Amino acid sequence: MDLHQHFRRDEHPFVERVLEWTSRVSDRYEVIRTDFLDPRQAFILQALAGRGAGVYFASCGGYEGAERVRGILHPEYMEPEREEFGLKLLEVKGSNEFLSLEHRDYLGSLLGLGIKREKFGDILVHKDSAQLIVAEEIAEYVRLHMTQVHRIHVTVESRPLDEVIVPRQSFRPLSFTVQSPRLDAVIGDVYRLSRAKVIAPIQNGRAKVNWREVNDPSFRLEEGDVVSFKGLGRFKVTEIGGETKKGRIKMEVAVFD
Repeated sequence: MDLHQHFRRDEHPFVERVLEWTSRVSDRYEVIRTDFLDPRQAFILQALAGRGAGVYFASCGGYEGAERVRGILHPEYMEPEREEFGLKLLEVKGSNEFLSLEHRDYLGSLLGLGIKREKFGDILVHKDSAQLIVAEEIAEYVRLHMTQVHRIHVTVESRPLDEVIVPRQSFRPLSFTVQSPRLDAVIGDVYRLSRAKVIAPIQNGRAKVNWREVNDPSFRLEEGDVVSFKGLGRFKVTEIGGETKKGRIKMEVAVFD
């Protein structure tokens, strides 16, 4: 059976990489640590690791329930300790009571330093500061060079990983029906926009599914997909149900506040 048929075409390169990793663990008893994975990548890695003889997968994102994690593929004889995942916690503090910083501001600052997205994990935003979970190999670089976020001067200090503070995240459930679980149709219903107002932004790169840009309005969503629409927020497809008597498909999503 071809394993690729279980995954979307755009995921095939990552699947190939994971299969190569699992082969190295199974055949050579190597231990492989990944960069940060988004939840979909972690799911794929977990699923494929389970198919390899003697291949095990562990992950850690710095705290329980972390969205982005680093993974370790390992043989049965070892059990990774938290220190082996190579995670560092940085605390960012600014000094401007009139301008509040958002997740995208910290994200933009990190990317502006030339750091690839897979080298840092969750960004935990608090009222007057933020905590960044980063790969240990870039922690000192970030600490020294991240001096400004948006228009605010900041200082960055290392903190023990045990001092991570997780902001409370809330969401609201939403149920509706669509003719098809197309990306444009679902975004339109979630944010109460006409299809005409959704199609152009999708084609212009404003929509992401599972943290990857999707510019095809007809892209079909599946259960578990996380969708973000620039400027409006994000939601998770929690259930795609059966058809109504009128032939429409029942959808349930969780819209993050």
